[in-house]
Amino acid sequence: MVIYRRRFLSLAGAALSLPTLTHRAWTQTYPTRPVRLIVPFPAGGVADLFARLIGQWLSERSGQQFVIDNRSGAGGNIGTEAAVHAPADGYTLLLTAASNSYNVALYEHLNFDFVGDIVHIAGVMRGTGVLVVHPSVPIRTVPELIAYAKANPGKLNMASGGVGSAQHLYGELFKSMAGVDMLHVPYRGGGPALTDLLAGQTDVMFDTI
Repeated sequence: MVIYRRRFLSLAGAALSLPTLTHRAWTQTYPTRPVRLIVPFPAGGVADLFARLIGQWLSERSGQQFVIDNRSGAGGNIGTEAAVHAPADGYTLLLTAASNSYNVALYEHLNFDFVGDIVHIAGVMRGTGVLVVHPSVPIRTVPELIAYAKANPGKLNMASGGVGSAQHLYGELFKSMAGVDMLHVPYRGGGPALTDLLAGQTDVMFDTI
């Protein structure tokens, strides 16, 4: 997961990489007013949690407020488009996930060029996938999940953070490799998907730790 914005921010990225930069040096360069950090996923998910931690750290270090703006939908494309079309002044940042790169291949027509319109500023997280299952499902191991899914094709509901999200692709890859059929149930983000899994509305999820 990385923060992206237009090429303007290369200077700001260099400033962020200096751990000994003083508060006075910050205020003399960037930022001089509040910064909006767009999270293209809903509150409560992994991306949102990291954005809030990063935003708090940047606010304390820079003396300016970093405001989290959740713009969920379309596997992260709605928030990404909002960031791309924002003024290129360095005061709108975007927290992206692996799904942003997936979407380049999954969506035929996007209203932005993910490679050309935004530029990498800083890597902030390296994620790991995990398989989680609601306790009501009578399985405790991966072999048991495969056996159960094969014996009950299409009866297990697999939640994800949306079409093209990391959770979705993890699940589809698992289904393909294991030769099983599970019904994909897309949500607007990982937070709502996990909430419904905990409530027993869905059965299985390939989430990010």
